[in-house]
Amino acid sequence: MTKQFPRLLVATEFPPNASGGGGAIVRQMLKGWPVEKLFWWSCAPDSDKRFGQSVTAHAVARIPHKLYPQRRYRRQKSWLLENVWTPWAARNFRQTLTIFKPEVVWVIPHGWAIPPLARALAHTQVGFHVSVHDYMDNQGSMAGYGAARAHRLSGQAEQLYKGATTRDVICQLMADDLQARTGSAATQVLHAGLEPEDFNHLTTKISNSGGKIRIAFAGTISTEETFVLFIKALDSVRAKFSRPVSLEIFSSHSYRDREWFDAAWMYERGNLAEPHFTQALRECTWGFAPMSLAEDDPRHRFSLPTKFMSYLAAGLPIFTLGHPECGVVKLAEAYQVGECVTSGDFENLQRRLFAALAIENPWQKFGAEILRCARTECDATRAREKLYDGFRRCAEKTRAAFL
Repeated sequence: MTKQFPRLLVATEFPPNASGGGGAIVRQMLKGWPVEKLFWWSCAPDSDKRFGQSVTAHAVARIPHKLYPQRRYRRQKSWLLENVWTPWAARNFRQTLTIFKPEVVWVIPHGWAIPPLARALAHTQVGFHVSVHDYMDNQGSMAGYGAARAHRLSGQAEQLYKGATTRDVICQLMADDLQARTGSAATQVLHAGLEPEDFNHLTTKISNSGGKIRIAFAGTISTEETFVLFIKALDSVRAKFSRPVSLEIFSSHSYRDREWFDAAWMYERGNLAEPHFTQALRECTWGFAPMSLAEDDPRHRFSLPTKFMSYLAAGLPIFTLGHPECGVVKLAEAYQVGECVTSGDFENLQRRLFAALAIENPWQKFGAEILRCARTECDATRAREKLYDGFRRCAEKTRAAFL
């Protein structure tokens, strides 16, 4: 074992170059980790290398495309995955441990990776670190997996969390909740962050005013009801401005077929890799971060979308819309990084949106707080150092077990 960089196996549902916030966080935290010390296990192959994440070896417990429960026969396919694929995938993961001989396993419990990892790691002697990004029993997950199955996945993820040598969560609200539920404390709060070059950009930034008002949305629309409410309010006020107003969607998903999509002022920018993504965001005026406003979806409130940190890195003030108990809303309110609305009252939303977009130079008003939030909450270098300390503790446990 090398003391600084032990042999690390990342184990999760998604491959090394997956799109989405989870993949972005993992890749950012692995910046500088030697490729010869890095291995990966996932349920999906790495079919798109645009993000440039390399590994020494990648084991795949592949879920056949026709078996994945997306639209048709969900119940039957999910039963097969739980009762037939999961035991096989658990054996596959145990074989991967034998072949790759990792000194530490980094587990991100997500989706269908949870059951085989929970089964395989229940009695392992290898030290492992768990990162919880989302709860599997929020309303969106329950709609896809079914309520009973989503609760089982959530329970298995909690077992992994409790059994880990070290652990992190996406926000402090989740840390408090999981400690109350499992009795185990998080080692750190970990999410996407800003790199030194991002801080250099923010400290030299002067303005984000321009000829257009360009509002960025990055990622997947996970709460479409809130998103559509914002779209309707934006459409009702945009004609009041002399400058053109546009919504620019950066995502691996296409929303062009939605009823609310208006090609006259909405643009799909695609799933851009770094550094093109950050540069494209820097050309925008505002970032938009929607969360569920519903009272009956409390588990969604523990999420902290990576888009929020991406907007900060680009120096964008953020229009946050969500339930007042959401972690991202609490963060937006604590640092005053833009405009934050916590109710679905349409007239209030219109007024607040119009007032925000009318600010001639948003950076002049919000820049100091954006920088303060970034330095306090989102320093990627500091986060990596703490995470790596956790990995080394896991590796020490592994070494002691095999002495």
